[in-house]
Amino acid sequence: MTTFMAKPGQVQRKWYVLDAAGKTLGSIATEAATLLRGKHKPTYTPHVDTGDFVIVINAEKVELTGKKLQQKEFITHSGYPGGLKRTAYGIMLQKKPERVMEKAIKGMLPKNKLGDQMYRKLKVYRGPEHPHQAQQPEVWTIRA
Repeated sequence: MTTFMAKPGQVQRKWYVLDAAGKTLGSIATEAATLLRGKHKPTYTPHVDTGDFVIVINAEKVELTGKKLQQKEFITHSGYPGGLKRTAYGIMLQKKPERVMEKAIKGMLPKNKLGDQMYRKLKVYRGPEHPHQAQQPEVWTIRA
């Protein structure tokens, strides 16, 4: 008996919709990363992108627990001396909630070319509308 190894041409991809309204950031990011990697499938292979497309809606309605809205910081650097910028997550959720969601999900993916390929299958939207109705996405219920 041999171990099954998926080949890139054999992968069947689906589209899933995750609704972030009222859910914590970490639970949404965990589910999305699992779907993007393909770990929910019996054909999961670590070195092949077996994951599905993920659409996250209502990113502005995601919740953070504790004092993370005031204390947790979104840090960027321009590359120049003195170019460090710190922004509280509360402000980032008001201005760019898509970036907050994308950063949380990308941090749970592999840090290589395969992870970049998986990340490109992620679509995050601020409100309840998305332009992917033609792909007939299925609604994925969050376990937590």
